[in-house]
Amino acid sequence: MQEGSGLVSRYANGNLVLQILVGIVLGVVVAMISKELAMSFSILGTLFVGALKAIAPILVFVLVATAIATKEVGVQTEMKPIVVLYLIGTFLAALIAVAASFLFPVELVLIDATQKVLTPPDSVIEVLKTVLFNMVDNPVNALQTGNFIGILVWAIAIGFAMHYSSKETKKVFFDVSTGITKIVKFIIKLAPFGIFGLVANTFAQTGFDALLSYSKLLLVLVGTMLFIAFIINPIIVFVKTRKNPYPLIFTCVKESGITAFFTRSSAANIPVNLNLCKKLGLHEDTYSISIPLGATTNMAGAAVTITVLTLATVHTLGMSIDIGTALLLSLISALAACGASGVAGGSLLLIPLACSLFGISNDIALQVVAIGFVIGVVQDSMETALNSSTDVVFTAACHKDN
Repeated sequence: MQEGSGLVSRYANGNLVLQILVGIVLGVVVAMISKELAMSFSILGTLFVGALKAIAPILVFVLVATAIATKEVGVQTEMKPIVVLYLIGTFLAALIAVAASFLFPVELVLIDATQKVLTPPDSVIEVLKTVLFNMVDNPVNALQTGNFIGILVWAIAIGFAMHYSSKETKKVFFDVSTGITKIVKFIIKLAPFGIFGLVANTFAQTGFDALLSYSKLLLVLVGTMLFIAFIINPIIVFVKTRKNPYPLIFTCVKESGITAFFTRSSAANIPVNLNLCKKLGLHEDTYSISIPLGATTNMAGAAVTITVLTLATVHTLGMSIDIGTALLLSLISALAACGASGVAGGSLLLIPLACSLFGISNDIALQVVAIGFVIGVVQDSMETALNSSTDVVFTAACHKDN
């Protein structure tokens, strides 16, 4: 009994990142040994992601409402510079994706997309309308469906409404926030088991066979996202802080990006990011708002996906594009990416919107979306890792003690 409790204690106090890496390696090994055995472990990954997705809406609502309700007068949350970095980062990502697409043009073999039942938005106005309707969603429904835009709006509204409440009421907010945070810490400690199940199942189902035929497209996508993560983001952080950005970049990639890569959900990674911000010593009044906001608006990876796949379609059809149109595409991709969380299907379903800029029909654009689903096992993982880790990077860069 003592030996068992000692093992649990060593696990609980162990290095989480190292434990996750062990889980990744074991997942690959199990998948190589037996696909059936690997797929049987998929329940661990499903339970882990399900637990994160379940707690994330409640966590965001409670933390944001608590941060605003208990905020002391005169304390600066520094949200404005963070939002500015979110917008700049997303636009630069789209711009870099345009450059990469011209330097390394990709032509696609368009495939049949009839197996996917999709309803992409027709215009930027429709995307913005969806976001506005999500903002006024019923709060209970927003929590049930994971509508983080609606959750943020209601949490902010309740936070401001309760800002001048009694100390006893504010203490209740604080105690509930503390309790939810403890639950989150417990779930995060189970990450090595969850990621083991996710990796084993992914490699058992796909391996690398489905990805080889689209290797060049994947290289452009992954290469662009890595360039943004390790070149563009560090430049933005250096301009903001005038300090070496790479310790922060590597920390965020290691402790946020890796988890996001395998969960493939910015919403599920919100608790991980909040925990990382706390470890970095950032102000809770700031990160409790900036992290959930970033999960819905800071979408550099989505901007890259929309831009690269759209321009791959343009190259395939032999269409010419001038600099002005390329800049317009960057702007539209950035705006669409910011609304990606408000559209069912995420960034892939916004490709027809970008394609419409060039007069490309939805029939062709939806075939490109189908290709996106084929490479999604890598594309979506990289996109989420970039999106989620950048939330912490920009929040930390705007911390006044940097």
